[in-house]
Amino acid sequence: MIRCEIRGENIEVTDAIRTHIEDKVSKLERYFNDALNTHAHVNIKTYNNKKGKVEITIPMKDLTLRAEESHDDLYAAVDLIVDKLERQIRKHKTKINRKFREKGPEIELFRAIENERAEEEEQNDDGIEIVRTKEFTLKPMDSEEAVLQMNMLGHDFFVFNDRYTEGTSIVYRRRDGKYAVIETN
Repeated sequence: MIRCEIRGENIEVTDAIRTHIEDKVSKLERYFNDALNTHAHVNIKTYNNKKGKVEITIPMKDLTLRAEESHDDLYAAVDLIVDKLERQIRKHKTKINRKFREKGPEIELFRAIENERAEEEEQNDDGIEIVRTKEFTLKPMDSEEAVLQMNMLGHDFFVFNDRYTEGTSIVYRRRDGKYAVIETN
């Protein structure tokens, strides 16, 4: 079972909200081979304009799933965000399972689900204003793993420690849709 850790900012997390989130997030369990030790970190924020924002992060050993959604209706935002996470999993599960099988023949993170179609997501980021600063630990991985992680997070770039060069590298999505790597000296 995926355990939900729910935190509210400027909102009280009622039993109804908690139940709705837990019910929706539990639907993701069908995609995992081992959902027993999985936690979902859910952050709910409300703003003065009554608009709410929901962020769900599911950190795992070698992978992080994350999505966020803003909406006037908190319940609708939860529904939309779980749909986003399902699309991420369906879109990338074959590549991720292949990568994990290279590490160990018995390792498969996601279950095979029949009758699935991958869906493309479009992203538009026009602003250059820095609104948030993040700090994280760089993990050793190869560039293919970094691209998978970047796509799972829904970002256009990803910083990582290159397993082979032992230097810090950056993968990013080019305008033509292909990927590139920037290696540091």
